[in-house]
Amino acid sequence: MTDAKKDRPYGLGRRKEAVAQVQLSTTPKERTVNGIAFTTYFPTEAMQNAVIRPLKTTSQDDVFGFGLRIYGGGKNSQADAASLAIARAILTSDEGYRKALRAAGLLTRDPRAKERKKPGLKRARRAPQFSKR
Repeated sequence: MTDAKKDRPYGLGRRKEAVAQVQLSTTPKERTVNGIAFTTYFPTEAMQNAVIRPLKTTSQDDVFGFGLRIYGGGKNSQADAASLAIARAILTSDEGYRKALRAAGLLTRDPRAKERKKPGLKRARRAPQFSKR
């Protein structure tokens, strides 16, 4: 890795099974996810807004671009994981944004995850069908 890449703000975010790693760049138009254009990877406007929300909250939308690596989970979980990763990366560049990001709820990791399967059941809570006779 070159020295220029080491100095870029880095962040990691998780949501359910999705994991997102981000490196912010100083070119605002550079927005890629797994090597694909950002708007192609996240097709809906709601998902795109969720990912960019930390940049808009801190008014850094025209300052930073990003390169995301995401794996696991579904698209919505990946968008939430990316949002957390970008918020954490912004903090590594400037700690002064902590109050604004915290107030918007962008620094809190969502702890909800899939409940484990229990023995004797088909899923976490789904029991086999009961037959009286």
